[in-house]
Amino acid sequence: MSMDRYYLLGRSGLRVSPLSLGTMTFGKDGPYGGAWGSTDATSRALFDRYLEAGGNFIDTADYYTAGTSETLLGKFMEERGVRDRVVLASKYSYNSTTPGDPNAGGNGRKNMMRAVEASLRRLRTDYIDLYLLHTWDRITPAEEVVRTFDDLVRAGKIRYAGLSDVPAWYAARAQTWAEAHALTPIINLQLQYSLVERSLEPEFAPLAQTLGMGITAWSPLGMGLLSGRYKPSEGRPQGEGRLTSAVGGEHLGLFNERNWGVVATLEKVAKELGRDMSQVALNWVATQPGVGSVIIGASSLTQLDGNLAALDFTIPAGLRQQLEEVSAPAVPFPHGMFSNPYQLNMHGNAAVGDKPAGYTSPVFTGLAPTVG
Repeated sequence: MSMDRYYLLGRSGLRVSPLSLGTMTFGKDGPYGGAWGSTDATSRALFDRYLEAGGNFIDTADYYTAGTSETLLGKFMEERGVRDRVVLASKYSYNSTTPGDPNAGGNGRKNMMRAVEASLRRLRTDYIDLYLLHTWDRITPAEEVVRTFDDLVRAGKIRYAGLSDVPAWYAARAQTWAEAHALTPIINLQLQYSLVERSLEPEFAPLAQTLGMGITAWSPLGMGLLSGRYKPSEGRPQGEGRLTSAVGGEHLGLFNERNWGVVATLEKVAKELGRDMSQVALNWVATQPGVGSVIIGASSLTQLDGNLAALDFTIPAGLRQQLEEVSAPAVPFPHGMFSNPYQLNMHGNAAVGDKPAGYTSPVFTGLAPTVG
């Protein structure tokens, strides 16, 4: 269980671990912290174990546990003297400090400037490696966001910029504007992705690959549905857990027949591989097209250790096909028209490809990676 491989994030020179440590539950403050947050001691232990395993990519946000996540990370990094080693990602958008102030939330320049200064203070650093818009606010122009990102890079307050939970067209507009005006490019899209949530595949995966944005996948275990806690072979979910809480699985609509079919197949595949269900689910996401890193969370060292071992094996093609067939989402219009029957007709039934096999090969300076 050692992460000794690092990859470039998007079209950039930033080296990141394929598994990123998510810190949404570092601390006990705020709505999420009160329900599922970790104590300071547990958070520190998780932070230390991740770094000891070779991980370098840590994800937080000013909204997580009402700022406590950033505060704890700042303390941990300072006390261990690891700030320069860590690739630190944080996000802004939500107004969690000043109710009633419209400019203390949203994606606009005023709030971004306010938020980054507050995050820097909590994180006890003078720069953030990767700074992201947290969630699209539906009204702020992409041009304003991109220009402000560029100003923060030029001021030395952030190194790279990214977008989280935005429409594909908005991300494309932002990147095109940045390219056209020689501004800081967007190198990261942070999106939900798992065997039970594959909506990003038709638009976001090719967008990321074409425009140079590496995807970081959040909730790769489907809010815990794919963690191994819920096994169809053992009946419906029992006991206390995130998805069995009042705001859990039933509220989120995750407990449905389609998802139970996915979980059943995942359980079967995991048994054949002799692996935990969570490891197989994480491995699948990490090896999907366009994915640069997978954000993992944990509430204990045992859970974190299991997650960190998720890339120590390869899912055979046949078993991978079983997972993809049972979880395949409906193809939205017009993507059905881009399938082979239409394309063959377009090209007069001639076989046409982009590039020959082997036209390019990945650059890797160490031993051959276990997974692609």
